Amino acid sequence: MNLLKRASGIFSALDGDWTLLLPALVLTLLGILTISTFGQGPSSVLRQLLLIVIALGIYFSISTLDVRFIRRTAVVMTIYIISFVLLALLLIFTHPVMGARAWFSFGQISFQPADLAKLALITLLAKYLSRRHVEIGDFRHTIVSGAYALTPMLLILVEPDMGNAIIFGTIWLGMMLVSGISKKHLAILGCVGLIVASVFWFDGLKPYQRARIISFVNPASDIHGSGYNAYQAKIAVGSGELFGKGIGYGTQSKLRFLPEYQTDFIFAAFAEEWGFIGVILLLSTYVLLFARLAQIARASATNFDAFFTLGVLILFAAHLVIHVSINLGLMPVTGTTIPFMSSGGSHLVLEFAALGIVTSLARHGRDASRDISANEYLGG
Repeated sequence: MNLLKRASGIFSALDGDWTLLLPALVLTLLGILTISTFGQGPSSVLRQLLLIVIALGIYFSISTLDVRFIRRTAVVMTIYIISFVLLALLLIFTHPVMGARAWFSFGQISFQPADLAKLALITLLAKYLSRRHVEIGDFRHTIVSGAYALTPMLLILVEPDMGNAIIFGTIWLGMMLVSGISKKHLAILGCVGLIVASVFWFDGLKPYQRARIISFVNPASDIHGSGYNAYQAKIAVGSGELFGKGIGYGTQSKLRFLPEYQTDFIFAAFAEEWGFIGVILLLSTYVLLFARLAQIARASATNFDAFFTLGVLILFAAHLVIHVSINLGLMPVTGTTIPFMSSGGSHLVLEFAALGIVTSLARHGRDASRDISANEYLGG
């Protein structure tokens, strides 16, 4: 009987939310097809399939629960503090991997605390803005909310991980914009940001990070060095032309001319094999996912639910825009994944966990609304 109830709960979680889950599943499938070598060499497909199964299990587990307890201040601050501690421990106990101390490694398993910190920041800002969005015109709230975002950003910059630091800043800025921040305050923040960026250029960036930015401005300056990745990515995208070379026939990726084609440059590898038509279909899938999240946010039962859902949308959109821009040579290389497609476990678990929370909040919000309506109808 308990098993039947559990199965019923799982199916009810999908009821009405398949439009949210289906685009994510399609994107994961496209990622699997892109990273597969189809017998041409060692492949990480089986490992990625296992990670997808785990991520889906987490999605179903969360979506069948009532997670409205994350609205509580104590829960929000606990998640935020745990993520802060994990980021700090990275700098103390881990060794650099590819120049950054960004992962805890346990044999074949790696965990990136920055992924948990993104969810923690979204939850904290959703809580903060849900109670103060009508007072957002007070510059004090802009400063306080900015401090919440800046704290993990500084730790991530020390790792150093410029890509995730940009994501954190984008999450904060996006959520502040949807909360109604004034243009005057936004202009002030822009000026402060330019000053900080100028100081950071001379005293904060590592030499290789400055080289990447210089190669972005002038890609031909160091094609065989810092500009190599961006150059190869643009070759891969351009060689896909209209219909692509075919699944498994991408020479730039499968012959390893394109580094990290399974993670940081998977969009370029996809564009080479699927062409312009495939890219349009890929971006359309993301648009469907974002549209569904926006629809859920509009129908949310509480301000917290709306801000949290919009925060998840902003997170996914930021990763997508930055990843695609890097692959097209429109931004310097910072090593950013694309949602649901890039190989790896931490970000995939985060993404499906975030969808699970959105699904749970939406379903229980609808249940609460129906209960209130029923009580009013019955004179309760």
